Amino acid sequence: MPLRQLGRTGVRVPALGVGTNRWGVPGKGAGAVSPVFNAALELGANLFDTAELYWGSERALGECMRRNPRPIFIVDKFAPYPTRLSPRSLLKALDASLARLGTQAIDLYLIHFPFTLVPMTSFLDVLAEAALAGKVRAVGVSNFSARQMHAAAERLERHGLALAANEVHYSLLHRNPERNGVLEACRKLDTALIAYRPLAGGRIREGSRTLDQTLADIARARRKTVAQVALSWLLRQDERIIAIPGSTGVSHLLENVEAASWTLSDEESAALVRASS
Repeated sequence: MPLRQLGRTGVRVPALGVGTNRWGVPGKGAGAVSPVFNAALELGANLFDTAELYWGSERALGECMRRNPRPIFIVDKFAPYPTRLSPRSLLKALDASLARLGTQAIDLYLIHFPFTLVPMTSFLDVLAEAALAGKVRAVGVSNFSARQMHAAAERLERHGLALAANEVHYSLLHRNPERNGVLEACRKLDTALIAYRPLAGGRIREGSRTLDQTLADIARARRKTVAQVALSWLLRQDERIIAIPGSTGVSHLLENVEAASWTLSDEESAALVRASS
């Protein structure tokens, strides 16, 4: 598994990790997803993305960690609900997440979305406080625009912290980060872009007929799957991109992880760009 820099933190993480938003739902408890967790560790895909919003995801991940205590990299997210009218509610939510995970610190803690009744600067100040207290090791945001990223980075710099990542929706079927300035902001700020739904929620085949055919042709020529081609394309767009496809089965995990072991040619990548435009 190739490693990539997590912004300016000095930390290197797997280029491809595991999204756990379906972990903990009925039928996908710790017992069901432990084989996925164990396989991910064996393959070097030991970055796991969770959030307090994801039902029982934190608890399921925490139980997997207790069963297999090998080191992992945890990405977790705080939701600034409208009912959370105090910026210090972040610390209470963080403590609850730490308890569900059964760990002392979260490797990367993100503000899940920018919509809040509390000034975002206040949440960022408390996020920095959590980092300086050692409860989180790196800080970032999710679903933030380019302008909001710059504002967040400036606020965190006052505390001596770098904006480590922005987690956004990015795939061949959803190329908004290229168009709305988010990818360029990641480059300017030297911030990682964590791509969620990199396979468009399993709908990667539901693009245009031209895209479907291009993906199928490349997959056939490469002896890969369409999903592997789509993931390989995404990882190729910038060294700052980290993909977190969801995996609830070992076969899907194996398929996803293999996408990080090879690279599309310039011609293949260009053909996919044209077909998905």
